[in-house]
Amino acid sequence: MKVLVTGVKGQLGYDVVNELTKRGIEAVGVDIQEMDITDAASVEKVIGEAAPDAVIHCAAYTAVDAAEDNVDLCRKVNADGTQNIANICKKLDCKMIYISTDYVFDGEGTRAWEPDDERHPLNIYGQTKYEGELAVQNTLEKYFIVRISWVFGVNGKNFIKTMLNLGKTHDHLTVVNDQFGSPTYTYDLARLLVDMVQTDKYGIYHATNEGICNWYEFACEIFRKAGMNVDVAPVPASEYPTKAKRPENSRMSKEKLTENGFERLPSWQDALERYLPQIQ
Repeated sequence: MKVLVTGVKGQLGYDVVNELTKRGIEAVGVDIQEMDITDAASVEKVIGEAAPDAVIHCAAYTAVDAAEDNVDLCRKVNADGTQNIANICKKLDCKMIYISTDYVFDGEGTRAWEPDDERHPLNIYGQTKYEGELAVQNTLEKYFIVRISWVFGVNGKNFIKTMLNLGKTHDHLTVVNDQFGSPTYTYDLARLLVDMVQTDKYGIYHATNEGICNWYEFACEIFRKAGMNVDVAPVPASEYPTKAKRPENSRMSKEKLTENGFERLPSWQDALERYLPQIQ
């Protein structure tokens, strides 16, 4: 089997290529230097020449606040770029995994979102990722859409690294406590994606580490596990206005993974414990 991975310089793409290689599966990793996903001709040439059995599409425009001011670029990458990849996958009859987000939901209520729930994004980033989902669904039959949230990995910026850096220079921090979700460790997610790509159990899935927390609880656990003495105070999101609106409820149901024979990811606390030594 041969798998092409986009966004190989990002947190997830990096781990997916490593996991494929570890399992002896041929991996072709590309980033913007090798293939500009917004350029249909570039996509057709690179993927056409690689002739993979599957594409795991991790590349995305993920600057959530900046997206509000860069609507065209965000849409070009997340929607049009995904359409370009779906088109060549259809032509080559290869599988596609599209990485999506909890941000396709509006975050109302407290129940866990199901994969087939109606999508109502609150911001431009979420809207363009939703458009990317539609591009995949309307073009292909052999697809997986995998929604993730609160991502962290060794390669790239994330909330954990931000907290650790702030904790070195601040004794006191305030962190939002009214947005709930599940952290996702890219190392664990990569293993699931490589399991998934070898099957034909197509459809929409939610995949995060197990367990729910808010950002305040996540921060407290980061400092506790890192052995750092930082005073963290909870605040409502209204005290931290951001350009893009964030969903309050990013709980996502992962029953479908179990139903289709996939192994669920370990708890986020377990993931955090394994992750910290990798970056400290």
